[in-house]
Amino acid sequence: QVQLVESGGGLVQPGGSLRLSCAASGFTFRAYVMTWYRQAPGKEREVVAGISGNTGNTNYIDSVKGRFTISSDNDRNTVYLQMNSLKPEDTAVYYCNARGWAAENDFWGQGTQVTVSS
Repeated sequence: QVQLVESGGGLVQPGGSLRLSCAASGFTFRAYVMTWYRQAPGKEREVVAGISGNTGNTNYIDSVKGRFTISSDNDRNTVYLQMNSLKPEDTAVYYCNARGWAAENDFWGQGTQVTVSS
């Protein structure tokens, strides 16, 4: 059974921090690219950050560079998104995605809500 479970979302004030977790099971973690997406109400889903389970290489959307950090713990099969200096425009549902080589190896978590508001 393939499963991705996100956690760590919540309500924070601007400038605050949150750490999101994505616990993966049912597949070989190192064979996948893990990506955090987000979708705000009325807006399109967008990529936030990604990390290669094979190489550990990371990439970020420009708007979060210097504020967000994606990391992985292969022993725990968990991907994290450390979010600092949060802004109201970061408010969205954040989703964890795992993509492997085969087209059918594309899995999503249920999402976790992040709300940044004063």
